Amino acid sequence: MTEWLIFCVQLALLGAGCLFFAVGTLGLFRFSDTLTRIHALTKVDNLGLGLIVLGLFPLMPSVASGLKTILIWLVALAASATSAHLIALAVRAQQGQAGSEGAEDE
Repeated sequence: MTEWLIFCVQLALLGAGCLFFAVGTLGLFRFSDTLTRIHALTKVDNLGLGLIVLGLFPLMPSVASGLKTILIWLVALAASATSAHLIALAVRAQQGQAGSEGAEDE
């Protein structure tokens, strides 16, 4: 009975993680602004990856393997946040240059 319950929880976590990935992808295609696209991808995909890692955690052969998987998730979180920040800075800088060019013409 316990194994069946663990299987159902794993299935629910994996399904929810895949659903979050699908919603993040839909946000990438549907949103019009670069900043909202990045927001959708970083927030939703990181949560989806976290749910998938939690769903796979009971299948790990050892605790060390599980900790390595969690470490991979944390590195993905840091990389996602860093890349989103850099993209947002680039977008803001581009918007600032476009605004200053219009002010010089007047």
